[in-house]
Amino acid sequence: MATKNKKQKKEDIIGLKELRLHMDKYIKKVHRGESFTVVRRSRPVFRITPPDEEGQWEVVTDFTQINKNGVDARKILKELRKLNASS
Repeated sequence: MATKNKKQKKEDIIGLKELRLHMDKYIKKVHRGESFTVVRRSRPVFRITPPDEEGQWEVVTDFTQINKNGVDARKILKELRKLNASS
């Protein structure tokens, strides 16, 4: 088990500009299980880690079953607000 005191390797730290320019490269690395700390002006701003494979994500509904192109999120939010207001 990794500890929080683990020293980070230099290659585990990437600049925000580097991430923006090479997003696909880092998405592939994270998909393979790698993690990165992203820095801006030499200060850490966030950490990218792979999602927990143990059921962190679940499909609630597949909107492509309603419409093959998906459903406009604004329409969904509008309907949810109506439901919330009536309860």
